[in-house]
Formats: sequence, C-alpha cells, structure tokens
Amino acid sequence: MNQDPLPKYRFLVTLDLGDAYLPPAQAQLLPLVAAGAFQEVAGLGAQLEVTSYSEGGRNDSVHQLPLRHSWNRITLKRGVVRDFGLWAWYQAGLADSLGARRDGAVILLAPDGTPGAAWAFHGGLAAKWSGPDLHAEQNAVAIESLEIAHEGLTRVEQDIAANVLPPQSQGR
Repeated sequence: MNQDPLPKYRFLVTLDLGDAYLPPAQAQLLPLVAAGAFQEVAGLGAQLEVTSYSEGGRNDSVHQLPLRHSWNRITLKRGVVRDFGLWAWYQAGLADSLGARRDGAVILLAPDGTPGAAWAFHGGLAAKWSGPDLHAEQNAVAIESLEIAHEGLTRVEQDIAANVLPPQSQGR
C-alpha cells in the first residue's frame, strides 16, 4: 500500500437524489441534481463542543466534559454553467426541506485516478447558495457556490469508494 500523501487537485463530488427521504411517487418528480465538476470543496470537518467543569477541592486542573458534536458545512464551488442543478436543489429546500435532502460523497483520487480517500455525507440540505461576483474589468470565470448542511460525515473505505465512481472516470 502506497503511503504517499494524496494530491488535493483531483477529486469527484457525487450528489444522490433525495429519493431515500421521500415516498416513491414523490421521488420520481425530483430532477437530477448537480451534474458537473467542482473546482473547490471545503469544509470537510467536525468538532466536539467541550465545557470546563471545576471540581470543588481540586485546584490543579479543570475537567473537560463533552457536550455535543457538530459537522461543518461542506462548500462546493464551480464555474457558473447553464445547468440549474444547484439552484434547483436550493429552491427545493425553500419549499420542502424533507424532499430537498441529499446524500453524497467527496472522493479524493490518487495520481493514477483510483479512489484514494472518500467521505460520505448524509441528509444534506442546500443551506446557502451564492452567485458569482461580477467585474467588468476582470477576465475570470464566474463562480457559484453552495453550502451543504448535513447530519453526518463518514470516512468511506477504498473498496466502497471505487464502486461509487462512474465507470468512465475510473483509471484516468
């Protein structure tokens, strides 16, 4: 097994349909979501809120007690395209947060194009959409971003991550 650090510039993002959260008849009405590439993914992380508790008679230290665990929002950024996928997902959440939930994964690829590491998120909601900053004096790509609030992040084993990849992207 190769123990070299993985480069951060080759990755895939998958977003599943929300059919796991809806009755089958409603799930068929949902459009496909977020087909396309992203130029940046940020926010893979979590934190444990801790409170200090001073015990009477003990002056040499303070106990650190866990309170609750929370997950960072995942931010996806991509060039604006004519596909309304990210916007449609955000719009769906305004009307029905249950139907707008999506599971997905971020897959970091090894130099040979095989999955090197992967993280799956569960019950994601499109919590914030940001359109591009427009500047007439700059020749740059217009970028949109989407923040995903989710209910959990799990590290996926490499064997499972390989099955998540679309066939055309394996081995590139």
